[in-house]
Amino acid sequence: MAKKDKLNLEATLSQLESTVDKLDEEQLSVADSLAAFETGLKLIRKAQKELEDAEQRVTALIEQDGEPVEKLFQDESAE
Repeated sequence: MAKKDKLNLEATLSQLESTVDKLDEEQLSVADSLAAFETGLKLIRKAQKELEDAEQRVTALIEQDGEPVEKLFQDESAE
């Protein structure tokens, strides 16, 4: 995962943690609670998308006839 992607994911997770803390600790109105919940769902979707994008870019290098060859990463546990 590139450093920029890692920072984006970390920022998203940090925002999500803050939103969860806000829901846990503060006395919010129903409207504010629903808004925070909606924000949390959007952040979860964003984090999932960032992780899926990173997974798709993961490659493994193998040697074929002494030359490195790029091969798409296959999750063996998914098989």
